[in-house]
Amino acid sequence: MGQIQTKRIDPNNGDWAVEAHGLVKVFGDNRAVDGVDLNVKAGSIYGVLGPNGAGKTTTIRMLATLLRPDAGKAKIFGHDVEKESQIVRQLIGVTGQYASVDESLSATENLVIFSRLLGLGRAEAKRKAADLLEEFGLSEAAKRPLRNFSGGMRRRLDLASSLIAQPPLIFLDEPTTGLDPRTRSQMWDTIRRLVRTGSTVLLTTQYLEEADQLADRIAVIDRGIVVAEGTVDELKSSVGTSSLHLSVQHPLHIEKARQIVEQVLQIQSVVSPEAGKITAPMANADLVTDLLIALRAAGIPLAEMSVQKPTLDEVFLSITGHGASDAPASREKEEATV
Repeated sequence: MGQIQTKRIDPNNGDWAVEAHGLVKVFGDNRAVDGVDLNVKAGSIYGVLGPNGAGKTTTIRMLATLLRPDAGKAKIFGHDVEKESQIVRQLIGVTGQYASVDESLSATENLVIFSRLLGLGRAEAKRKAADLLEEFGLSEAAKRPLRNFSGGMRRRLDLASSLIAQPPLIFLDEPTTGLDPRTRSQMWDTIRRLVRTGSTVLLTTQYLEEADQLADRIAVIDRGIVVAEGTVDELKSSVGTSSLHLSVQHPLHIEKARQIVEQVLQIQSVVSPEAGKITAPMANADLVTDLLIALRAAGIPLAEMSVQKPTLDEVFLSITGHGASDAPASREKEEATV
């Protein structure tokens, strides 16, 4: 068995890692993917954000040559996923939502088997396994049976196995689903390191914070359709202006503070008298200084004040009409069987 040779891609040379146009996949009367377009720049982290059943996993499976599109075209670093599937498979690594490992074997044994299947010699496979286990913080558990691994450790091992061939493009399909916040943060750091060392990552997620933290660009997909695409800031700006959040120290000052806020900002505000809080849209953050001066002149001490951009949750709700965690049960079931 000859060792797989991967195409080395310079992430800074302007290449597109993924070019997909009009991808469609139909299961019975369900159009799981309905004309998806994606363009992913090499050397970036691209997020595909959507609820369960939105079509994210089906899209990834088509790009990874695991499903044949019913319509549309896709290229990975210029290679057609249908006509040049063997080449495409040498350029990618795929990590799914559940670890594709053997629980009866140790972490080292799993990685050595994967390495041997990819054509590495015995000594090189052992060296590769040791290097990856160290990279993913699993060296101390190298000889431990996987049945004793936590969910986070299994997920890290699955990601490590997808990197044995050091692919230029890595598909991560909801890689942190079910992980605790600490382990999720560790996975984020690992994903960032992958890009710094030359890989491109296409990440699907239903976690708004994950997309916000990691992605250079985001495609919002809902019911099989890309409903919005852009950087995090572009998507947030599309929803509207930032918002002012202000709390006064003394509830008796709330009405006077509201009047000053509306006068200075020339807007309507929302007041929560019980909590002593005022919320208002704020298009011009420069007016914060004027507002502070006016409140001090009126003798109104503040407990807290902040100016916040719209959240991705607000973006998703505005674009789709429902939250990112909502999904029709029938679509969720359909895609789970893909």
